[in-house]
Amino acid sequence: MKYQRTIKKRVSFKGIGLHTGRVSRVTLRPAPQDTGVVFLRTDRNAMIRASLSSVVDTAFATTLGCNGTRIKTVEHLLSALTGLGIDNLIIEVDGPEIPILDGSSIPLVDILLEAGIKSLKQRKDVIKITSPVCLQDGHINIVALPYDGLRITYTIHFKHPVFKNQTFSLDLAEERFVNDVAPARTFGFLKNVEMLRANGLALGGSLDNAVVIDEDGILNPEGLRFEDEFVRHKVLDLIGDLCLLGYPIEGHIIAERAGHSSHIKFLKTLINSPECWKVKTPEAVEVVSYAYA
Repeated sequence: MKYQRTIKKRVSFKGIGLHTGRVSRVTLRPAPQDTGVVFLRTDRNAMIRASLSSVVDTAFATTLGCNGTRIKTVEHLLSALTGLGIDNLIIEVDGPEIPILDGSSIPLVDILLEAGIKSLKQRKDVIKITSPVCLQDGHINIVALPYDGLRITYTIHFKHPVFKNQTFSLDLAEERFVNDVAPARTFGFLKNVEMLRANGLALGGSLDNAVVIDEDGILNPEGLRFEDEFVRHKVLDLIGDLCLLGYPIEGHIIAERAGHSSHIKFLKTLINSPECWKVKTPEAVEVVSYAYA
């Protein structure tokens, strides 16, 4: 059977925030079963749960908040937790944003694996899709279909010489996440940087933590980690936002031209369609493997 998980020991890291440009220190602590994922702003003595009800902004990142206290850019850490099947964690942060590190989830995966993963005694319930759930919002489409396991198919469309249309699909498992999704970095267009910074965003962005694209191509001297790194990062973001459900999901999620705002709209549509899903406890045997090539 599958059981809830946490980490074995406390672990810390620090870095600059992509949007705020501020350095924060993060400490990850083990948590008991049924705790869920909880953020503690230690500089504000405030607690914020990782849940849909805590989402206060989705402009260029997922921001959680409670009673005026916010934590920005939580999606890459939440993606690492979901990809590794970690359900319970206390996340202490002494600033307004989770550090961006290299712009992907792979440094966070390494940190979590350094802490070790521990199975708890409580079995893990999942939300199983039983009939289609759809969100159509202008040119954005997201649908969840019944499926044995979690499959994600994501399509992006851009008018740019480097990439136009990209589609990536995978059955989510720990090894696939670590090798094929977690290394994909966030990306942005050079022409938008001035606008973002004028609005207090991307203040900590650089070629060290994002793939930057100008009119002709990639500015990063090392190039791309995957030919389709852009759409893989969109999958990474979606996996992070799925964490806000509070349960793992079982179904095939198909997204086109989506982003954080539509991810959250879709998840709210899903939760408000109880006739299309059920909560179940899997009877599968737990397979534990924490070392990946």
